Amino acid sequence: MILLDPSSLTVDETTQLVRQAQQGDKESFTRVLRIHFVGMLVVAHRMLGRGPDAEDACQDAAIMALARIGELRDPAAVRSWLHTIVRNICFGVLRSRRPVPVGVAGESLPAPETDDPVASIERAAQRDWIWHGLQRLTPATQAVTMLRYFTDNNTYEQIATLCGIPVGTVASRLSEARRQLAGILPDIRDERHADIDALTAERRAEASTILTAIPNCVPMSQVSGRWADDLRMYWPSGRITMGLEPLFATMRANYDDGVTARLTGLVAGAGTTIWENAFVNPSHDPTHCPPQGTWLLGEKDGLIHEVRLIHTGDKDVRRSEGLDDSGECHR
Repeated sequence: MILLDPSSLTVDETTQLVRQAQQGDKESFTRVLRIHFVGMLVVAHRMLGRGPDAEDACQDAAIMALARIGELRDPAAVRSWLHTIVRNICFGVLRSRRPVPVGVAGESLPAPETDDPVASIERAAQRDWIWHGLQRLTPATQAVTMLRYFTDNNTYEQIATLCGIPVGTVASRLSEARRQLAGILPDIRDERHADIDALTAERRAEASTILTAIPNCVPMSQVSGRWADDLRMYWPSGRITMGLEPLFATMRANYDDGVTARLTGLVAGAGTTIWENAFVNPSHDPTHCPPQGTWLLGEKDGLIHEVRLIHTGDKDVRRSEGLDDSGECHR
């Protein structure tokens, strides 16, 4: 990105540039970013220090600004508006080390003066617009983007493990995703967007049924409709199994030991679904399973053909109890 000097434009020129960007002129928006990116980076460095988190925060802010540029009421205030977006993203990183979701977590920006039903509908439509854009990403970039911005277990290392790729590839795919979104979002603003809530509800019901199948006595045949016969399952230990039966066998062994699983989060996309669950251990064996699991489900032709699972939680506690970071739950 070739950066420009903010002092090179007058207030009137800045206002005109922002208004052109609000009308969908991508070149004008790019120029706005070139003018203010250094200042955004300074804000991020002050809050997060120098490093990839600060750079990621500015890149995320750029995508969010593209999504919300139409909401900027005073074009002359674009500098402070961009800095506010960066600060809110950085606050999110500092609070939980969880990056603010692209385009969606703008809810953490200062609230509008009114919050009527029309405003709520507009926010929902914008969220669907962002998700519609995510579905246009290539499968490889879509998966890492969903994991990074919409899940709790989203470090580069965790994403790399889930996707079976090097950490450096995670960084390059996230960079490519931002580049793709910058070109995709302006072009699909007026398209009909898919109903994300309906897809999420459908996938959530599916996940809950699978995770509770054993205690609820749901037969495998009843839930195997969307699972490919040649399903490949990648376990935390590095073990690879084929088909749905090994998954049920593992859940059955855990249940016999008093362990159950509870769905805590779900992200649904075209061809990719992410589950997050908590393991509920029995009182007599509170460290039987790690606290959490994250599942990456890959689909092809409407069928789940690949599943990758990682266990997450407090490693120090697990190691003190003799637990293996990479092993399956049951033992």
